[in-house]
Amino acid sequence: MDSRKSLIGSVFSWSIKDVLNNDLYKGRVKQIPETFSSLAEYLESFINPLIEETRSDLSSSMATLSESMCGEIDFVKPSKDFELPNDLFYTIGLKESKEKKEDDDDDDDDDDDLGKGDLVAITNVRPTCINDLDRPGRPYVIAFVLGIQDHIEGFSLFVQSSKPIRVEDDMGKNKKSEVLFAVKLMNMTTNIRIWSALNSDPKTANMNIIQKVLQTPFTNAENCTLCHAEDKCSAAYSAMKARISSSDLNESQQAAVLSCIGTRECHHHYTVKMIWGPPGTGKTKTVGFLLHSLLKMECRTLTCAPTNTAVLEVTKRLLKGVTESSKYHGYGCGDLVLFGNKKRMKIKNHKELYDIFLDHRVAVLSQCYSQKSGWNYNLLSMISLLEDPKEEYSLYLKEWEEKKLKKDDENADKNNVFSESREINTYGKKIFKDERNKKVWRQIVVPTLKENSKKENNVKGKHNEKQSNRKEKDGNGLSGKKEESEKDKKAENPLTFEEFVKERFNCRGESLYFCIKNLCIHLPTSLISLEVVKKMFEAYDSLKSFKKLLQDVSSEVLKDVNAYSVNEGHNFVKFNAARSKNLHILKSLPSKFPPPYSTENDSMDIREFCLEKACIVFCTVSGSAKLHKVGTMKPFELLVIDEAAQLKECESAIPLQLSGMRHAILIGDEQQLPAMISEEADFGRSLFERLAILGHKKHLLNVQHRMHPLISLFPNREFYDNQILDGQNVKLGNYSRRFLPGKLYGTYSFINVPYGKEEFDNKHSRKNRVEVSVVSEIVASVYEECKLTNKKFRVGVISPYKAQVHAISEKIGKQYNSSDAQSDFSLSIRSVDGFQGGEEDVIIISTVRSNVSGSVGFLSNRQRTNVALTRARYCLWIVGSGMTLVNSGSVWKKLVIDAKERCCFHSAEEDKNLANAIVAALLELNQTNILVNAHALLFRSAKWKVCFTNSFWRSMGRVRDGELFNKVLFLLEKLSSGWRQPQEKKTHLVHCGSSSHFLEHYMVNKQFYLVWAVDFIEESSYYTQVLKVWDVSSLSDIPKLAKQLDIFYGSYTVDKMSRCKHVCNDGNLVVPMRWPVDSSSHEANQFLPKSLGSLRLRDEPETSTTTNR
Repeated sequence: MDSRKSLIGSVFSWSIKDVLNNDLYKGRVKQIPETFSSLAEYLESFINPLIEETRSDLSSSMATLSESMCGEIDFVKPSKDFELPNDLFYTIGLKESKEKKEDDDDDDDDDDDLGKGDLVAITNVRPTCINDLDRPGRPYVIAFVLGIQDHIEGFSLFVQSSKPIRVEDDMGKNKKSEVLFAVKLMNMTTNIRIWSALNSDPKTANMNIIQKVLQTPFTNAENCTLCHAEDKCSAAYSAMKARISSSDLNESQQAAVLSCIGTRECHHHYTVKMIWGPPGTGKTKTVGFLLHSLLKMECRTLTCAPTNTAVLEVTKRLLKGVTESSKYHGYGCGDLVLFGNKKRMKIKNHKELYDIFLDHRVAVLSQCYSQKSGWNYNLLSMISLLEDPKEEYSLYLKEWEEKKLKKDDENADKNNVFSESREINTYGKKIFKDERNKKVWRQIVVPTLKENSKKENNVKGKHNEKQSNRKEKDGNGLSGKKEESEKDKKAENPLTFEEFVKERFNCRGESLYFCIKNLCIHLPTSLISLEVVKKMFEAYDSLKSFKKLLQDVSSEVLKDVNAYSVNEGHNFVKFNAARSKNLHILKSLPSKFPPPYSTENDSMDIREFCLEKACIVFCTVSGSAKLHKVGTMKPFELLVIDEAAQLKECESAIPLQLSGMRHAILIGDEQQLPAMISEEADFGRSLFERLAILGHKKHLLNVQHRMHPLISLFPNREFYDNQILDGQNVKLGNYSRRFLPGKLYGTYSFINVPYGKEEFDNKHSRKNRVEVSVVSEIVASVYEECKLTNKKFRVGVISPYKAQVHAISEKIGKQYNSSDAQSDFSLSIRSVDGFQGGEEDVIIISTVRSNVSGSVGFLSNRQRTNVALTRARYCLWIVGSGMTLVNSGSVWKKLVIDAKERCCFHSAEEDKNLANAIVAALLELNQTNILVNAHALLFRSAKWKVCFTNSFWRSMGRVRDGELFNKVLFLLEKLSSGWRQPQEKKTHLVHCGSSSHFLEHYMVNKQFYLVWAVDFIEESSYYTQVLKVWDVSSLSDIPKLAKQLDIFYGSYTVDKMSRCKHVCNDGNLVVPMRWPVDSSSHEANQFLPKSLGSLRLRDEPETSTTTNR
């Protein structure tokens, strides 16, 4: 059965109505059980959920068509395999935009690019919504991309379509026809690979491991007495046991590694091992040590992970261990291979992995194995040159004479000089013919070829480095012609003997240096021993030294190298001894290494050669499907899956079925994020989680070394039943670090933001701009502290919603957004999913949700919460609405209650800067109903209570000037503290109305004034003076405002006016007056607080504290 067609056939059969119908497979998608009675039941249980998941993904992609990659079609032609009615294969040419061409070398492509495995819609409009795909009279056509090829004007797609594309005849004949577009819908590659694994023939596929995990009890290889008897254990296993016991791994890590390598000793059972690695317990370190142990045991192992990011992380860990223990730089790297899509892996950002990346290795080894530029050619050529330079020079002169006699001298010479480069470049094109970015080739091999070509040019007489300095070309080009003429003249003469020897040595030497370094790096240790590597680097150093000696030697010495005259001087003896030494070393080296070639497709042979000879291979779980297609490759013994709890169980079937695979090691944590899926039925459940539910033994890594104990306390209790111990390093006093002053910014803090407002972006993701403002202000404060202290601060901001991540990134901008490890301040803003596996010094979590009902959506997911809470080393600050989270009844309710019990619950208003940030956000949101009571936010500890009018906030909202807002707040802070502007600085306005006795106007800037007055309010049976802020207005508009307020103040009684006009001085400050409600203003003095007992009225002599009316 063609499994690809089966899944694609289902997709092709759907109408748009089907795609959007969430109940299309209702009744057919059954809950996936925890145990299975047979292999057939196991494989079948995933089929319908996979189809439904594909439909759901396609439905989601159609909802965002306006953002999908869309290309204009240049032509549509039936392929040679086209045959109605089923084999609808086409070649579709796409035009490439100018912008795309300019960005082609950027290599920053992502999954939005069209490529193999994509599902595309072909339509006559550039779609922006679903309706554009299904217009009456012109329905869309679905096509599956089988391959892609570049050409000058764009690129071509080889596709299989769901229906005939009716316009191909017109477009093929260049007739005028309607414009067509191809828009990407989704990539089907992984789902097709899963489908293939689920539809494998049980008679031919390796189902041994899968058979062992269908139901309990599970086989335990450690209990195998046949393989684990003392006399049966291999020497390699015994050596690894000693290595493990002497390592710096803790007890739980050592036990896990020992158990896993012990599994390899069993050769007649098929087993699965599980390592449970909660956050901060050194899972990556443990996996790295395990893989290094398997490497030393020469155990052929496939290491996978669900994502490219996870694959790169574990690869780096092992590579670091290999290079640090290597006696020669890079030796041993040939035993490791990393392969995958270099664009999606963004391999250009991980240059330390180039030495084991398969595409790079193929390009480098292609040159090293080349007949005209490789190791064998250059080694033998160098030996010949050193043995008898006169003979080599004679051959050169003979060749030069023959070429001179040819009529097409110039062309023949040019072709000869560049033949080597052209051959290799042609070879490189073959290697990369299906890839639009050839950077690895250009960066590594081409520079070497160019350098070698330059040196060959000198040897062949094309250039002479000893020619005199030329004058720059003049404007009319005469000088340029003269130089060309001189160049041609010099080319008529061959190199001298001395020039020839030095140039040929330099050329061959550089090629040998390239081969020595790269063969040692890229060949597996099984093909190049440490002894050979030692000799090769000895040759490398010796040739470098000889090169210096060669530059100063005379032509006579060179000619007499074989004379062995005892009467020669010191220079000859020294030179000849060095020459003999080099010859001896070079002749001791292998002239050839085992060739990878067996077919005409050299690049494919090298690729398979590298995969077969490697001991540890890295790729994504989905990418491991490519290994099923690699000929007669040596089988893998072990499968290691990192982040196994993030992997759909059906996807793990891809590597588990590889030929020869006997044991699997799953590393993960089911308490962290699972695979991302759109539907339930436990389709997203991992094999790791299912086995854990069934009680399969897990090796728990039980010591965490990341989080301060105050941070680890809640997640350890809530998610791990207090099984995790804090490491000694996090218990030390120096692990407590303060990044900002104040209780609000302790090691663990919940910062309550009560005035947030949930909003949706265009992708229906939530954001909360009040929290955005608060988080941005905290980041700014930490950044300023970093600059003051000159210490390294690494900050992470996490939110469960992508819209919030985008809003925070947009608010902060690129001012602090540096991920450079050398930078003093590093800031990473990501979703919870994006932060899994990451850690930072300080983590700020924005929970977003703010509502009365306590609705928190997928924020209630315990696994998501666990990941968010366990990323911080020294400080964790959680920003959110305490009321909403408590009302949610979720794990977040427990968290808020826990924070309150531990005195770690704080209000954002405790920090003046955060209070200002909240008000600024509310102003932006036009939340004037909240802002009327802004005193509680801004002036909680001020002497004066500040009351705001709606007019003030409306004016501020109209202006929307952040700088003006900050100046107004600064002025209000001074006023609320009791400061008053000196009389001589006041601006006087001519106005005779009632309000003139009360209104004050202070300058904010050249354009605006703050208009305010003293009023009083009744609270707790007392009248208390307050500051009433009327508006922010231009000077010319104040009289108009005063006239409007005349009506307001005109209703005041004399007693009210008297209370408003009372002034109580405390030194240089003015403090508010306070009277019992049943008293008159004239009785003020006797009711003043005891602390103001010395206050006097204005008509009495003033002391340090007075009251005035």
